[in-house]
Amino acid sequence: MPAAKPLEFRRRAVELARQREKPIAEIAHDLGIAESCLRRWMKLDDVDAGRSDGTTSDERAELVRLRRELRVAKMEIEILKRASAYFAREVLPDPK
Repeated sequence: MPAAKPLEFRRRAVELARQREKPIAEIAHDLGIAESCLRRWMKLDDVDAGRSDGTTSDERAELVRLRRELRVAKMEIEILKRASAYFAREVLPDPK
């Protein structure tokens, strides 16, 4: 998978494509990226600008952050459950 391009590069590529001076395929070739990549950047720009429906970049970043926090919280809960069970066995007498 190729390295991600800087945000400013993406913005400028979208601007060039929107000017319609050349076909999108030619602009993408000149910039050294795939046509589908440039079209995807244009679609994301439309969503971020409110011209199209979808999940914005900010919303996507928030979802990633919240999912990460949820995953960490679930791991912490599991660790606490195991620790409490371990200490409960140590404190409570064995039923015989």
